Amino acid sequence: MTTSGTSTTPAPAPAPASGVVRRPRRVRAAWLAAGVVLLVLLAACSVAVGSREVSLAEILGALGGSTDTMGEAAVSKRVPRTLLAVLVGAALAVAGAVMQGVTRNPLADPGILGVNMGASLAVITGIAWFGLTAASSYIWVGIVGAGVSAVFVYVIGSLGRGGATPLKLALAGTATSAAFASVITAVVLPRNDIAGGVRSWQIGGVGGASFDTIGLVTPFLVVGLVVCVATSRGLNSLALGDDVAAGLGERVALTRGAAALGAVLLCGAATAVAGPIGFVGLVVPHLCRLLVGVDHRWLLPFSAVVGAALLTAADVVGRIVARPSEIDVGIITALVGAPVFIHVVRRQKVRAL
Repeated sequence: MTTSGTSTTPAPAPAPASGVVRRPRRVRAAWLAAGVVLLVLLAACSVAVGSREVSLAEILGALGGSTDTMGEAAVSKRVPRTLLAVLVGAALAVAGAVMQGVTRNPLADPGILGVNMGASLAVITGIAWFGLTAASSYIWVGIVGAGVSAVFVYVIGSLGRGGATPLKLALAGTATSAAFASVITAVVLPRNDIAGGVRSWQIGGVGGASFDTIGLVTPFLVVGLVVCVATSRGLNSLALGDDVAAGLGERVALTRGAAALGAVLLCGAATAVAGPIGFVGLVVPHLCRLLVGVDHRWLLPFSAVVGAALLTAADVVGRIVARPSEIDVGIITALVGAPVFIHVVRRQKVRAL
């Protein structure tokens, strides 16, 4: 079209933000379906594979409720263990994705930010000083400890110029974890009656799973997951910055608070029943973003599936690499997660203090 001899052409479309790739819905759905299939296969392996070899007949018998043979008894112990690995892996992965969205920090993780260690300190203090013995008490105390630790780390990381930068939050979380670990050692050392069990629990594992424990922790994990998923659209807005999110009508403080609450519920409850398992919340969200993009409406469900698969696989590996002994999943995830953490740190342009 021309006006007064001057031609006008449509303005070119803005280029997409660097590093952000929009995945078609069918691609996301395909990856999610593949993740579910992988999780089902790993869960089947977790039931069938362990330090003791079992036959197909023993597996079927155990699933039918029989515990007459040693093999059937072993399989009957693996079923709740597998379910707990699925629940805890999903919880930690979703919590990590939410923490990264709330803080806009690619290094955010329940372990790195000190949230898991805060829950651990609360549970161990309750056992040593207040005689806690019920699993339900562990869960409530773990959630409170996770919440207090999260607030403390965020406040410390927000001090000074620039606010809560990724580097300051990572340093504050690391320092807090180290301090809490020292306090835990001081609490446990004089108590020989609880020292052995506490040290084993601190490594992080699902070997002591039972259906009673799963029944107690599941409501907390479901509530936490629902709260996190409900804030997924708001987390997408927060990724654009607080000012832009507020301009789009998002209630920034409410969204951030609700998402953080959901993440704390997931972290606290998962840590209370399985110990402080690290790096799941760091590794899984980064992998999932590569596959389904940055939209939290897809990222959170996919993180739950992949996190469950990762922890289930880690548990299976821990059972077979050192037969007839076992390696707890907390050690396996640390071996996987530490190199990923170093890779993320090297790739990210982290702002200085």
